[in-house]
Amino acid sequence: MILIIGGAWQGKLDFARELAEKRGIMVNVSEGKTDSLKYAESSSIIHDFHEYIKRILKTDDSVEDFISTIERNNPDAIIISNELGCGIVPMDPEDRAWREETGRASVRIAKSSDEVYRLVCGIATRIK
Repeated sequence: MILIIGGAWQGKLDFARELAEKRGIMVNVSEGKTDSLKYAESSSIIHDFHEYIKRILKTDDSVEDFISTIERNNPDAIIISNELGCGIVPMDPEDRAWREETGRASVRIAKSSDEVYRLVCGIATRIK
């Protein structure tokens, strides 16, 4: 598994596509805002992972279960998530919970990932 983190619109998806293509992986992208959790289980790139978390928090599903399923069924996935914890703490309790849960999920994924990259201005830095 590979985790790519960074701010919004920093080039994370383009970088993920390049990584996949260099490794000969067929690129199919699941989108956190619109695609099913099931589709993420088989996609080579899971884009906007933080949006999957937002959607899960609005249901009775578990973020931990979702991550475990990805680790088990899609261990070679490239996961892309925005960094949400670097700015102002949201006043809205739901936004705050989303921010915190996304941070915890990123920590867990980073621990089980073979590689972790942070992107700023389209420049990737490998941090693991």
